[in-house]
Amino acid sequence: MSIITLSAVQMADKLAAGEITSRELVQAHLDRIAEVDPKVNAFLHVNAEEALSVADEVDADRKAGKPLHRLAGVPIAVKDLIVTKGQPTTAGSKMLEGWVSPYDATVIEKIRAAKLPILGKTNLDEFAMGSSTEHSAYGPTRNPWDLDRIPGGSGGGSAAAVAAFEAPLALGTDTGGSIRQPGAVTGTVGAKPTYGGVSRYGAIAMASSLDQIGPVTRTVEDAALLQELIGGHDPKDSTSLPEALEGLAEAARTGGGGSLAGLRVGIVAELQGEGYQDGVEERFKEAVELLRGAGAEIVEVSCPNFVHALSAYYLIMPSEASSNLAKFDGVRYGQRRLPENPPVTIERVMSATRAHGFGPEVKRRIILGTYALSAGYYDAYYGSAQKVRTLIQRDFAAAFEKADVLVSPTAPTVAFELGSKLDDPLAMYLNDVATIPANMAGVPGISVPAGLSEGLPVGVQFLAPATEDARMYRAGAALEKLLEEKWGGPLLGKIQDLTAAPAGSAADAASNDAAGEH
Repeated sequence: MSIITLSAVQMADKLAAGEITSRELVQAHLDRIAEVDPKVNAFLHVNAEEALSVADEVDADRKAGKPLHRLAGVPIAVKDLIVTKGQPTTAGSKMLEGWVSPYDATVIEKIRAAKLPILGKTNLDEFAMGSSTEHSAYGPTRNPWDLDRIPGGSGGGSAAAVAAFEAPLALGTDTGGSIRQPGAVTGTVGAKPTYGGVSRYGAIAMASSLDQIGPVTRTVEDAALLQELIGGHDPKDSTSLPEALEGLAEAARTGGGGSLAGLRVGIVAELQGEGYQDGVEERFKEAVELLRGAGAEIVEVSCPNFVHALSAYYLIMPSEASSNLAKFDGVRYGQRRLPENPPVTIERVMSATRAHGFGPEVKRRIILGTYALSAGYYDAYYGSAQKVRTLIQRDFAAAFEKADVLVSPTAPTVAFELGSKLDDPLAMYLNDVATIPANMAGVPGISVPAGLSEGLPVGVQFLAPATEDARMYRAGAALEKLLEEKWGGPLLGKIQDLTAAPAGSAADAASNDAAGEH
């Protein structure tokens, strides 16, 4: 087995045992990026020189017997919405093209302190606005399972990099599902921590009350370890929780034992049925039966206000986005574009800059948000949406009285074809229907690969009460183990050979029966 296909924990164990060096590991991933990323377009910037330098430092420290973090020397990719000193941070937008941050986000400070080599910055929908990574100013990312299909969004670059074995770990941001939905459609693990569990300082804000940085990995234990590394209180983030969320990796290891005796798992009635593809529901039902067989008590729960979550989200999110993006005006932040004809006034510079720097989806959401916040409409739209948000939080509270964790499909469909929904924003927004409630309530969620439908990955989502992230890691790891026993190995072992596949080719659906293909 090639070292790039191992989990991050397996890589860490080989590094600790002296079987490989960090330089060898980083170089193998850089070679993989050079080989397949022209087809996938997961990376916007590759950070080879610094990554190799950090790898050499780790190797020297290990040889000298210095104490190191468990993941030291294991490379990582970073969504290009998270600022990194000395590297470009574009947010997938022309507005920030070429901008290099003078400081590190808090999560990057922690990554660097633990000496994880940063491979580079990954592609995303512009300013994280999208569900397909087609709204990047630098071209779409393609799904490694089928290069004609989307990798999810907004963090499709991070998910595709992990799925294509270009990086074993990645950081993403999740505002309405932008870690979990890409995880579902690429066969990777994506986790959204409890709101405030990981500092948002240095993540370019879209919707401040919804955004959350989190891990993108190949296994649940990898995600738990990475969240423990980047989590904890940060005085620079006013929404940061006062205490670190602990015991996540231990919960994943406990769940990896396969037993869920005593765990109550709630099936959310409103997150299934109409709008969910048959294959997605089949994989979900199979996963539920595996959980039942592992000793979990399966209960039905109803969250009636979840049906309003999508509508409320698409008022709150664009409202906050329009406010957060107001600073990108060519005067304070962002590129400056002068009007074609005189006079050159501040107002006309702002207009020319924003017209040139923002793409159509960003403009759409700014207009929606500005309208919702305007005089005479605030109470009718934004105020009403916040009331719905409170009702969703109450639904979660009631559901968690009956169940320890909730479970649902992560996304209603498998990955759709590139370009198929670009002209229908409402159809695009519906991809977030199962993931949005967690962001509205601030609770943690994780997507775990659950098999294949039509030769493409399906994800199952676990949700837990706020600050109880360990519960979702325990449940996710248990399901992961049960499914891998059924398949005879990880789901990503069935992915197409990208070195042989031409750009735009469909995935080879061979061996899908073992992963539940019908």
